[in-house]
Amino acid sequence: MPLDRTAYAIHLGNIHAHPDNQDASTARVFGLAADSDYTGMVVASTKTLKMKRATRKQRVAKPRASHWRERRVRGVRILEVSAFAKFPWLVHGFSTRPGGLSDLDGEKVLNLGFTEWDSRENVVENRRRFQTARGANEFALAALKQFHSDIVHEVEALPYEPCRGDASITGRAGLLLGVQTADCVPILLVDTKNRAVAAVHAGWRGTLQRIVTKTIGKMQMRFGTKPADLLAAIGPSIGACCYEVGTEVAVQFKSQFPNAHEWFDELRTGDEPNPLQWLSMMPPGHQPPPKNVLLDLKRANRAQLLDAGVRSESVFASDLCTACRRDLLFSYRKEGTTTGRLMAVIGIRPS
Repeated sequence: MPLDRTAYAIHLGNIHAHPDNQDASTARVFGLAADSDYTGMVVASTKTLKMKRATRKQRVAKPRASHWRERRVRGVRILEVSAFAKFPWLVHGFSTRPGGLSDLDGEKVLNLGFTEWDSRENVVENRRRFQTARGANEFALAALKQFHSDIVHEVEALPYEPCRGDASITGRAGLLLGVQTADCVPILLVDTKNRAVAAVHAGWRGTLQRIVTKTIGKMQMRFGTKPADLLAAIGPSIGACCYEVGTEVAVQFKSQFPNAHEWFDELRTGDEPNPLQWLSMMPPGHQPPPKNVLLDLKRANRAQLLDAGVRSESVFASDLCTACRRDLLFSYRKEGTTTGRLMAVIGIRPS
């Protein structure tokens, strides 16, 4: 696919590379990873909204057996994509909640993010357990300081300090790219022809800024990646059943994407006329705020992958909702600041 295609030429801003001369002396220090990117206020659920939309509630389901599988090692449970596992040179995985050292309300959990409620020592040990369970204990973990941006970093050596951004790519063996989530969408990409990989963190802001499209564009420029050769895994995240956002978010998506209506249960802007306003006996300017809408982030990112040229049969999306499956996953929306962080990782094994 030519690089000057509109999907790439317009959306390749905020892309940075890391040179080889970065200090790699800390290559196996597991503590050098991103701070938490979930710093906003917890959004309370709207009970009436949930009651009216109960029919849209997703069924609690395990990943599809045909595409996803679970690996269990010493209590650590890791989700994998079967299509990725066919390549012996590739390592990848999506972490889950069980099997860690961290104590969360009397439960031992595998928290992989540095949070205020957990100790650094616990997180370092949890990361060691996760990498060991995935057979990647010799890899250098390259995580990011995520802040809901569209910044994509090329990682050629482990930097002394984590880079600020929300996606990373590499063609170097021995580096384990990682993104942290607790509701947002983790996306892993692999170029099966050129042996290049990427890890993407996509919240609604990153999705609005087309971060996954920009990541593919960067892989095209750096590795000669053809989107048709990519495999994409969309990991567990908050589902369309639970992800409420304000109408102002819907307005922003509507202004950027012609097919945005497909990603919301109702594409309302909050400016719709109310023909029964007289029933509320409230004068103009004193109306209640518009109701929230439900956003399907997985579907939005899948659409961007397809628009970029990734084949439909090469996109594997988990059915798991972080808000519904708090027995297996972490959810910032449901648990607030006292919750853990999941991690999605991908890397190339040394020859």
